[in-house]
Parts: sequence; C-alpha cells; structure tokens
Amino acid sequence: MNNTQIPLFPPRTLEELVTDIEVLTAEIQELYSQDNFPWIIGYSGGKDSSCIVQLIWNAIATLPVEKRQKKVYVITTDTQVENPIVAHWVKGCLKQMQIAAHKQKMPFETHLLNPAVKDTFWVCLMGKGYPAPRQNFRWCTDRMKIQPVDNFIRETVRNNGEIILVLGVRKAESLARAKNMAKHAKGRFRDRLNLNSRLPNSYIYTPIEDWRTDEVWLYLLQWQNPWGGDNQDLFMMYRGATADNECPLVVDTSTPSCGDSRFGCWVCTMVSKDKSMEAMIQNDEEKEWLQPLLDIRNELDIKNDRDKRDFRRIYGKVELFERNVDGETSIEPIPGPYLKKWREYWLRKVLEAEVNIKKFAPPEFQDIKLITTQELSEIRRIWLEEKHEFDDSLPQIYQEIKGEEFNDPRIGAGNSLLGKEEWEILQELCEDEMQLELMTKLLDIERQYFTKIRRVGIYQALEKCFETSSRSKEDAIANAHYIREVKNAAKQGDVKTLQQKLTWGNLKFAQKPKNNQE
Repeated sequence: MNNTQIPLFPPRTLEELVTDIEVLTAEIQELYSQDNFPWIIGYSGGKDSSCIVQLIWNAIATLPVEKRQKKVYVITTDTQVENPIVAHWVKGCLKQMQIAAHKQKMPFETHLLNPAVKDTFWVCLMGKGYPAPRQNFRWCTDRMKIQPVDNFIRETVRNNGEIILVLGVRKAESLARAKNMAKHAKGRFRDRLNLNSRLPNSYIYTPIEDWRTDEVWLYLLQWQNPWGGDNQDLFMMYRGATADNECPLVVDTSTPSCGDSRFGCWVCTMVSKDKSMEAMIQNDEEKEWLQPLLDIRNELDIKNDRDKRDFRRIYGKVELFERNVDGETSIEPIPGPYLKKWREYWLRKVLEAEVNIKKFAPPEFQDIKLITTQELSEIRRIWLEEKHEFDDSLPQIYQEIKGEEFNDPRIGAGNSLLGKEEWEILQELCEDEMQLELMTKLLDIERQYFTKIRRVGIYQALEKCFETSSRSKEDAIANAHYIREVKNAAKQGDVKTLQQKLTWGNLKFAQKPKNNQE
C-alpha cells in the first residue's frame, strides 16, 4: 500500500513563480484600475504582509502617474504591547514607505492605528483588573486589534462608498486556514474578491493565498524592496527566532492568536511559551535587555491565579461554577478581577522593566514606553472613581520606581477630599477587608456627589454598595449557594426542599440589605 501523501502546496520552479508574479502584477493593475474604491493593506511588518505591499507597489509603479490616483492605505495596528524589536522595525518601515511614496509619486499612505486608551492591555489588566487572557476569556483581541481596524475601515467606507481590504493570508499557513479560505472563496464577488461578511461595502483580496513560505522569502530576497527597505534585515530578524509565522492583521475573532507566531504581543498568554522572544534573548546577547519583559509574561501565565483575584465577578456578584477536583465535583465561586494588591504589583513590575530598558537597552530602544502616560492616567482614574481606592497609590508607586513625579494630564486629577491618611485610618478601624471596602465605597460615593447641586443617582449607588460589599466573604458565598439550591429545587418541582430552603434562608439572611436583587 502506498502511503505517500500528495503535498497540499507542491513546490514550483523559479520559472513558474516568475510567471505567477507576472500574472499577479497584471491582475493587481486591472483590479486597481477598475474603480475609484481605495485599497487598505493590512501590514504587520512580517514576511507575508511585506510581500503583499511590495507586490502591489511594484505593480502600481509601472502604471502611468495619471492612473495612480486611487489611494492605497497601509495600516498597522500597534497594540502598545508589541514585541519592541518588531514594533521598532514596523515604525521604521512605515516612515520609509511614506517618504518613498512622496518621492515616487505613489498613492500609498501609511497609518499606525492604536486601541482606545480605555481598551489597552494595561488599562484592562491593571485598571479594571481583568485576568491575563485565556482561551475562554480572550478579551484582548477585539479591543486591541479588531476595533481599531474596524473603525478605520468604517470611516474609509463612509468617505468612499466601498473599499478593498488586501491581506497577506496564505493557505499554506495551516490546514485550518486553508479550509477557512476555501469556504469564503465560494462567495466571491469577482474572480479574486471575497465579500467581507463582517463589514458592509468591503471586499477582501488575498493575492498570495496559494504561495508557499519559501516562495515568499524567494520573492523578498530576489526582488528589490521598492521603498528602500532591506528585506535581508527582515530575514535576519526571522532567523533570530524559532517560529516561522507572523502575527497577521486581525480582522475577526476567527483569526488565530498571535501568541505562538513570530510577531506577537510580548504579554501574550494565549500559548504556553513566547518561543520567539526566548530565542531572541538566547541567540543575541544584545537582546538580553528583553528578559524582564519575558519574566513578566511568564509570571502572568500561571494556571491557577485564584489567590490573586476577587471571589466576586467584576460587577460585585458571586457566581458559582462546577469543576472537577480530584475526580469529585466542586462548586466554587468564579474568580473575578485582580485584587488591589496584585494590580499594584503588576504596575510596579512594568515600571521596573521600563527603568531596566533605560539602563541596558541599545540607544534606539531606551525611550520605549511599556506603559504610556495616558494609560497611567486612566488606570489612576479607574482606581479612584470606579474602585473607590482613594489612597491614590499610583503616583506614589510611580515616584518610587521612576524617581520622578507623575504628571497626570487629566484635568482635576489631583483634587480629592479623601486621601492616603483617611484610607489608613479606615484600615485600622475596620475588622476585615470587606468592611474596609464597604466604608471606602460609601465615603467615596459621598465625595463624588458632594459638589453636585442635584444628587441624582446617589441612592442607587449607595444601594449597589450594600448589595456587593455588605456581607463577609463567607456569607456572600453561602448566599450564592443558597440561591443556587433554591433555583434547582424550583426547577425540579421539589416543594418540600424549596420550603425548607426558604425558611432557612429567611433566618440565615435576615440581616441582608433591603431591596437586594438576589
């Protein structure tokens, strides 16, 4: 029996590749000249997206100047937690493209997109307390990558009617990617354009979908970079790591995580290891300054972080789930956001890593900001106004680590009727953390409404404090179990158990706050 498998993407001769490039060049020119709808190229700085930009640039460059009027936007999403080596490379490439486009009278225009400050990694993790991303809670991708791209595409569609989104995805990246691309190809609008099901009036073009990885490198290394970049540098950057994929432009949640790809976020915990950064550090002594970043990422990526997180969800309610513990079913609270102590801990670690970069990184990287002033300001606001932590620890931590005062750009950021001294007094007076939380919330709500002429909403805010913070941890968990048992008895029609639970509940939780929605 012959078990030899036919390769999904058999190798082509150089002559066949040259012919394909000539056909692609004509195809690009034809598509570009058909209408007035602008093109948007998703560029990550990696091999596939570099290949796409180079192909399209070279094709359009052979058209007469008067036919190069339609805009080609080259967009990159900077999550602000990208691998610093790659982020530096990408920004340099975008700058070179813009200069070359102006000199060569090309219609290319580069855009570096960023997530909204409220959606950045550190604001969500340190500010709101979101746990490090996991497969079942991948909160980062949509906020940091998809939304900035969506916003740019929607704005371009509003201004132009329709757009064509050009991506460097290839079937050879994986069987799953090949199947997904084949599925979308069935609904093609033209010979090579797919309808973008997520965003109206936009189409997707994938010129190198049938190329192999070696063909991408052959093109990059044998055809001159038209905007003056050095593809040999790109090759050497890949050579410094073990992974062979780039982080693609993410346009929907079906796009694989960049965690185990060549160019991903340095904080990514979607996979077990950041092999690319490990390889960079191991293969090049000049990149050892990246070690503190890798340490932070590895410390975030622990299997059990329940001791670092609240026993309630982020909105203050205890929710239970069943899990298997040593072969037995255990019903436990779903862990919520990081506790104050750990949010402050991660802030210290990141600021310390930034100081370390300043000392040991090469000159071109010494001004890198691992966390921006705008992010720090938003984290401080969340801690003060949403979490009612009026000890205002962020400026103190910043001063301690950075050795300089934190200048908050937010208007009125330093104005407060309560501060560290009041916080410390309450810590001494309160018997436990829950009582401290309740008192600080009540006092800070009064502070927030103190200067308002009409104090609309204060009663609802006070009521929410009692709903989420008036019970001890043990009583809150017991109440959640009680509610669960009552609901189960009601579903099963067990009247006797239901009556017993209700009677016991009236006695046990007689002191619970009024109007408790639970």
